[in-house]
Order: sequence, then structure tokens, then C-alpha cells
Amino acid sequence: MTSQVSSPAGQSGPGGGQDSGRDKEVRRLDRVIIRFAGDSGDGMQLTGDRFTSETASFGNDLSTLPNFPAEIRAPAGTLPGVSSFQLHFADHDILTPGDAPNVLVAMNPAALKANIADVPRGAEIIVNTDEFNKRAMAKVGYDASPLEDGSLDGYSVHPVPLTTLTVEALKDYDLGRKEAGRSKNMFALGLLSWMYNRPTEQTEAFLRSKFAKKPTVAEANIAAFRAGWNFGETTEDFAVSYEVAPASSAFPPGTYRNISGNLALSYGLVAASQQADLPLFLGSYPITPASDVLHELSKHKNFGVRSFQAEDEIAGIGAALGAAFGGSLAVTTTSGPGVALKSETIGLAVSLELPLLIIDIQRGGPSTGLPTKTEQADLLQAMYGRNGEAPVPIVAPATPADCFTAALDAARIALTYRTPVFLLSDGYLANGSEPWRIPEVDELPDLRTQFASGPNHELDDGTEVFWPYKRDPHTLARPWAVPGTPGLEHRVGGIEKQDGTGNISYDPANHDFMVRTRQAKVDGVEVPDVEVSDPGGNAELLVLGWGSTYGPITAAVRRIRNAGGEIAQAHLRHLNPFPRNLGEVLRRYDKVVIPEMNLGQLATLIRARYLVDAQSYTQVRGLPFKAEQLATALKEAIAHG
Repeated sequence: MTSQVSSPAGQSGPGGGQDSGRDKEVRRLDRVIIRFAGDSGDGMQLTGDRFTSETASFGNDLSTLPNFPAEIRAPAGTLPGVSSFQLHFADHDILTPGDAPNVLVAMNPAALKANIADVPRGAEIIVNTDEFNKRAMAKVGYDASPLEDGSLDGYSVHPVPLTTLTVEALKDYDLGRKEAGRSKNMFALGLLSWMYNRPTEQTEAFLRSKFAKKPTVAEANIAAFRAGWNFGETTEDFAVSYEVAPASSAFPPGTYRNISGNLALSYGLVAASQQADLPLFLGSYPITPASDVLHELSKHKNFGVRSFQAEDEIAGIGAALGAAFGGSLAVTTTSGPGVALKSETIGLAVSLELPLLIIDIQRGGPSTGLPTKTEQADLLQAMYGRNGEAPVPIVAPATPADCFTAALDAARIALTYRTPVFLLSDGYLANGSEPWRIPEVDELPDLRTQFASGPNHELDDGTEVFWPYKRDPHTLARPWAVPGTPGLEHRVGGIEKQDGTGNISYDPANHDFMVRTRQAKVDGVEVPDVEVSDPGGNAELLVLGWGSTYGPITAAVRRIRNAGGEIAQAHLRHLNPFPRNLGEVLRRYDKVVIPEMNLGQLATLIRARYLVDAQSYTQVRGLPFKAEQLATALKEAIAHG
């Protein structure tokens, strides 16, 4: 869904008519954080996604945090089965999904119990009272109903029989009670859409499209959605609705859409192949949270994309490397466990010196770990997780929308330097979303590269031959010769090659030279200098981040500066090689703090490379940092500096 920020969508009620003449009070807010929570079968992700899409079309800035159980279908009504979707939207620039929800929609006792600790006193809680029976409450350890025992007295609780109201609204449809009750998420969506004056037309159009083959189900969901809106309009329990104006001043003019990290990454890969004038080949094996990239790219055959779902991780990257040898922009997608399986073939790609993108959507580990939760703990695996000296450039996006640009950047490095490149995203970026300005085609980089077309070396006797490892003097890249080109036949494989000729070589001096040359090629990759935000120029502490910590770190830094504190911030896109000015930047500050969702992997690299006493601030909870949590830690670091 796209919207022009210069002319945001108007406010409208169900059916598309303009809503005017309200009798209830309307309060203006600058931002709101809403969390939908229920069983994994309650449609919380769909509900959150639709509310997000309407919010994006309205022109608000937003950030989301989907959070779902690892089990495909955990037992209904249990704490492990709770699925939630948090959305932070505002009339100004925001950076995170928010620390704590202003509104919690709890579809059952498990959803309430799993999320109540995050809800601040005074916040609104909308509870589906139909699910608060003795059996459901006992399943999650409630001895008495929290709606009656006074434990929620500090909150603004709205008890709503969502299931009963939904079934009543759909009584004229040919649906059983259980089937009708499944639309209660749409009733809740309609109620929240009324509360926050969200547009509704696109949701109704979406439902008609989604259930086009089941028109009765489509119309039932629309009826439930409208009933929720009308319930908010007419019930006395909701005396106030709220408005959050579009964030027009937060964005440069342009066409925007809401986009998740995995979708942005997919679009970035397609754009890279178009800009390189090369077919895109994806060799992949499904794995959470990377599978959506495979799903999305499989839709784009019209752009010359070939997607191959292999029988396992090793076959996926093997096919991708073969495609790179054949002249394609080759990609393989995975998560941490898959990287472990792909490591031998990544080493082969280093030896062959062919362009290959390895997309690692990081998740909690080790082993199977936390498949649906986020983590940043694959950095050292990407850096060193291969036998021998096998250096690979590493790129990390900072936000969901930035995944598009990071994909283009990774492709630039792979194609220019003939090397495999790691792109380290994570579950938080992959599933979260934010507004993205759709770029003009002429803003995209030119990634075209030349294939070898003939001999490139003259022997002492004057004979012209093709040397597959004769390098570009500036990039140290070897020529890319497409198989079948007459006269360019050459040997490939994992055994060490002779410099220039590419013949098999066991010569010690040659091996030493080739190892150092491959390292020098990666060290010489051109990356921009790291930029430092230090408005006053007097900060003594630098907070350094990478990847998805950008949002929480930046939000925390803003809080400290708004309170009068001095703090500097820098964020790394390129982790191998590091920006050339990074050492000088680090030496400028008395103290360096590096927040990471691991046990200090970047800090280890920084301390080893620059001999700087960088301090780690870490967590591995499967969740992103909260801005207030980071702000508190950074204030303490400043105070004890």
C-alpha cells in the first residue's frame, strides 16, 4: 500500500463514507503503542498487519514488532501459544516499536498473563470476556478471575464479549458459532480502528481480495469489522476516541509504503539484478525467519528471477554457487543453523572467487534455539566460521526499510570484487515494518559488470592466453568467465590455484601469496567512512552499534540529549572490512559502549583490532532492546566515566 505524504488519506468510517459530527470526545495524541495478543490461531498477526497498513496509508510514521510462538500450533490457551503484534505510530519521526503498550487487546487469559508485565499502570486493556472461564484461567495459573479480583484496578479495563458480539453480528450469515467466532479479530480491528480514527476502505478491499473464492467468509469478516467500529461508536464504555495526525514533516516528499525487512530485502535483490543486468538466482531451503524471502522472490519470474527450493541447505548454496559460475547474480538465504551447513561451500566460493550473496536472517541460538525470536549472535560465525583463511565481506542493515539498500550494497561488493558477501539481517528487522520511500530508478546504483570475453595475458613467446586468476590491479578481482565462452576454458575447484594461471598448485610460496591476496582484496573493499552524530562536539562517550540495534540506540540517545546529556553515536553498516576512519573515531572518545543482542561479539572484534577498551552492554532475550533500558545504561556509563 502506498501513500503520498503530501496528501494523506482522509478519516472515514466503514463503507468509505466520511465520518463527521461525532458526539463523543476526540483527543489528539502525538503517538500511540498498541499490542494485539491472543492464541496463534486468533489472527493477531493479520489484525496487526491490517491496522499497520491503514496507518501507513494515513501517513503516520510507524514501527512494528510481531512476536509469535516457535511452535507451528502450540496448545490453545497456553502461555507458549501466545502470539502478539505491537505497533507504534506517531505524528513525528519514531525509531522503535515502543517500550510499553498504551493499549493491550487480550483475546484470552493467556494473552493477558503473558503481556500484563509490559503494560504500564493507567494504560487501556481491552479484554475478550468470553474466554475468561474457569478452565481457560486455570490453564495459565489464574486461581481467580483477574477481571474481578482487583489485580487490574490500576488499569483502564474495557471488558468486551468479543466472541458473543461477533457471533451476533454474523447471525444472518450461513456460519456456525465456531466459524463465526473466528472473525472476532476483525471485530477487534474495527473497534481499534474506531478508537484511533484509522481509514477502513483498504481493509474491506483486502478482505474481499483475500477471501475472493469464499465470498460468504469475506462478507462475514467485513460485517464483523464494521460491527466492531459501530460498537465503539455506540457503546458507553468507550467515551473517547483519539487522533494521531500524519507525520508529514518527518518524511521527505515522495511515495511511501509500509514494508517489512524481508520484503525490502527481496525487492533490493530484484533491483540489484536489474541494475546489474543479470538474472537473479536464489538457491534456498526454507528456514525461519528467512523463508519469506524465498516466498517473495518466487513471485517475480517476470523480472528474470529463478527461485530453487532445494532438498537441504547444502544443496541450496551449491546450486547458487553453480549459478554464479554460470553468470547469474546468485543468492542463498538462511538463518544461523543453515550458515553452519553452508560453511564449506562458502569457503569454496572464497577459493573460486565468484560473487555470491549469503543472506543470514539471524535468530536465537545455538542449534535450533529460538526459531521465531531475534538475535545478533552470528557475527563471529560470518567472520570466521570456515576452515582456513577465508575472508568474506559483511554488510548489516539497520532498519526494515534499510534492508533494500543493504541488498544493493552487498550486490555491489560481490560483483565488483568477485567474492561471496554476507548480509546479516535478523528476525526483528525481517518481520518488523516501517514506512519506506519508493526510490526512483535513476537513484539506484549502476551495478553492471563485464564478463571476460577473450585472452587477457601474453606469454613470453607472444601467445595470447586466458588467465582466470589474473587480477584487476585496483580491486584484485579475477575475471568472470561464463562457461561456454570459446577460449576461456579454465579449471575450478577447492584445491589451491596457481596465481594467474589457475592451475592446481601445492607450492608453499604460492599458497602464502594467494591467502594474502584474498585477504587484501577484502581489506580493500571500498566502503564509506562511518558517520558520527555528536552535535555539541563535547561528548566523552561514544555508543557504537550495528544492525537492528540502530532504532533502540538512536531512541535512547535522543532521550539523553533531550535531558541535556552529551553523548555521541555511530552505527556500522560494514563489519568487514571496517570503515577506514573507524580507528580514528574510536580514539576520539574516552569511553566506548557497544550494545548488542549477543554476548559482545562486535566488542570483541573492536577490542582486538583497535586496542580500544570498548565496553559491552548485552542481552540475549530474543527481543530487541527497549529505548529506556538502553538510556538508563548509557546514563550510568556517562556518570561513571
